[in-house]
Amino acid sequence: MAENEWLAKDFYKVLGVSKDADEDTITKAYRKLARKYHPDLNKTKEAEEKFKDVSEAYDVLKDKQMRARYDAIRQFGAGGARFAGGAGAGGFDASGFSDIFSSMFGGSPMGGGSRVRFSTSGAGPDMGNIFSMFGGGAGASQAGFGGADYERYAQSGQSATQNVPERGEDITTSIKLTFKQAFKGATVSLRSGGESFKTHIPAGVKDGQKIRLKSKGKPGKFGGASGDMYLQVQVEKSEQFSIEGCDLVATLPLTLSEAVHGAKVTLKNVDGEPIVFKVPSGTSGGSRIRVEGEGVPGKNGAFVGIAQIHVPKKPTMAVKHAAKEFEKACGADYEQEVKDLRE
Repeated sequence: MAENEWLAKDFYKVLGVSKDADEDTITKAYRKLARKYHPDLNKTKEAEEKFKDVSEAYDVLKDKQMRARYDAIRQFGAGGARFAGGAGAGGFDASGFSDIFSSMFGGSPMGGGSRVRFSTSGAGPDMGNIFSMFGGGAGASQAGFGGADYERYAQSGQSATQNVPERGEDITTSIKLTFKQAFKGATVSLRSGGESFKTHIPAGVKDGQKIRLKSKGKPGKFGGASGDMYLQVQVEKSEQFSIEGCDLVATLPLTLSEAVHGAKVTLKNVDGEPIVFKVPSGTSGGSRIRVEGEGVPGKNGAFVGIAQIHVPKKPTMAVKHAAKEFEKACGADYEQEVKDLRE
């Protein structure tokens, strides 16, 4: 915000503090309001505008010199300012120069007249010249308008209040994991902004899943928060295992005898440790047998074995004869059950 707009803004009111508030009070008020209206937390258009107003107010009031200029402009515009004269000069009441202001602005700015709006664009009177008329230039500096500083702002038409905190951009990167890393979780090293850091990938992450790493994106500007990093996860496929929800799933090969009689069968997990499956009598191919507590770590999942009844690739005549005898022994109901499954 340019200084020519300060007359229309009450920054103390924006922050909800008194005009004699100290720096700590102003900072606390700003932080409270910034959290309330920050675009990352409050998505409304009204909040966005209020966040800008709060940031503008804080940028002016936190700086002693800028706050002094702001107070002087506001006081001068309100008609109650008294400015100190130059070295060796006594103080004087600016209201005594009503004739001067009348000739420059077409009316008195003091008292019940119209309020003066100062411009830094060259369209209106120069503030440095006005104050130099009152006290040889020194008075302007004491009122908060240093000649060189004000000239710089006047020429640029800008103010430090335009440095509103800006949130950094989000970035997306990909990461490849082995099946075991995805299943059990892993600590990986990453880089962002030229710096290395480590982060933990949670157990049970899926292929194609995105993981958000807060504040690991590009840095913000003017004190704004950093953006986030999003990890696009790629998981290597396993020929033996898969993950379903919180369950580890694998094929559980069985002999015909184990499926018919029931049995205790072992199958190795991703760490190569043997896990015992209790196969019930009469288990058919495709049945799911669960071993609870052996799924994704910390997720109360199970190790699920999908029954697969194995038969010899090249059965002998004796085996074929035994199979026929098996079917006869099962009876007509068995044949009907199989036919129903085929339909």
